[in-house]
Amino acid sequence: MPSKKFFKAEQAPLMWDVTGLIAGVDEAGRGPLAGPVVAAAVILDDMNPIAGLADSKKLTATRREKLFDEIRAKALCCSIAEASVEEIDQLNILQATLLAMRRAVMGLRLKPSKVLVDGNQLPRLDVLAEAIVKGDSKIPAISAASILAKVHRDRWCAQYHDAFPVYGFDAHKGYGTAQHLAALREHGACPQHRKTFRPVTDVLAAWG
Repeated sequence: MPSKKFFKAEQAPLMWDVTGLIAGVDEAGRGPLAGPVVAAAVILDDMNPIAGLADSKKLTATRREKLFDEIRAKALCCSIAEASVEEIDQLNILQATLLAMRRAVMGLRLKPSKVLVDGNQLPRLDVLAEAIVKGDSKIPAISAASILAKVHRDRWCAQYHDAFPVYGFDAHKGYGTAQHLAALREHGACPQHRKTFRPVTDVLAAWG
């Protein structure tokens, strides 16, 4: 499938512009040591704009939560999908991320004419797609997708914290903070730790 990186200014026309619905796609959770990787796909409604869309990492948690509800209410359609820890360990994190993205696009109620994906890699799709570097700060639909994916994964971490509070998932969201690493060494790995990610592999080896 042809693809090109997008380096033009936001107001510039996208390559291979097509008529019809445009979906934005982004992911959350590639870097953490635990939990699924999450992807979202969003088709915005031009007649029902959403103010304040931006890269989810540049927004406060409170602002992301508010935008999450607004996106769900105002978008023409949206979809959130995951690739599990087992799939991450089996496929590797890149392929699992692309799988989650594909699932998100396939989960859309409406089929887009074109899909814009944050980054420089494309999932396997049956529609025209384009990878856009830093798309989450350039394209509103990708920004919306980044917010949905981030909030969904943060909520997953908060829920999983209730089951395994010793790891502090509600605070570090699965990333390899000093608190998380100390808990790993003290308690070993839990079922949602990614076994192919260091230092989880080192902890598993130490615990036998």
